[in-house]
Amino acid sequence: MPVIAVIDYGLGNLRSIAKALEEVGGNVLVTSDASQIQQADRVVLPGVGAFGDGMKNLRERNLIEILTQEVIQKKKPFLGICLGMQLIAKTSEEFGTYEGLGWIDAGVRRFAIDPHLKVPHVGWNAVRFIKEHPMLSGLPKEADFYFVHSYHLVSVNSDLVIGVCNYGGDFLACIAKDNMFATQFHPEKSQREGLNLLKNFLTWNP
Repeated sequence: MPVIAVIDYGLGNLRSIAKALEEVGGNVLVTSDASQIQQADRVVLPGVGAFGDGMKNLRERNLIEILTQEVIQKKKPFLGICLGMQLIAKTSEEFGTYEGLGWIDAGVRRFAIDPHLKVPHVGWNAVRFIKEHPMLSGLPKEADFYFVHSYHLVSVNSDLVIGVCNYGGDFLACIAKDNMFATQFHPEKSQREGLNLLKNFLTWNP
């Protein structure tokens, strides 16, 4: 049973993602401890909240160096969820300009859409998978997932784009690069298809 480090940096409902991973067979550590992150087989960076707060909390908990070591250098399978997807970008425009982890060449921008569409984008929406990927094994080409966000990734190399969603225009719903997979939606809140994706994460060997 793989050991999964769910990173606790003070943002988001960590119990929800931990419970979902346990449900599909994961041995979960909710942690901000460097030694536990080193011992884990896989890393999940969840989170809901502001980009600047996320980076500040990662810095204050001395998590940036250990995460970069384990994910970028050691190539452990990584799953970023919602804010966790955005934090791997280079920059964000949320309440100012902030530097991210910089693991992918991308930015983060607020929805600029029809005023009749509400921001944040909250609720179920269809994701169209435009590429095959082991993390999508057993999932249909299009499936509904649960979203809660006002910002989304932009300026991403098309080679990294795995799935898109439409909300006043297409935006990036999930991306993949090497040992990293990231979703703007919440798989832990997305019932069957979300649990399928999390189950695939347990066995994914990039």
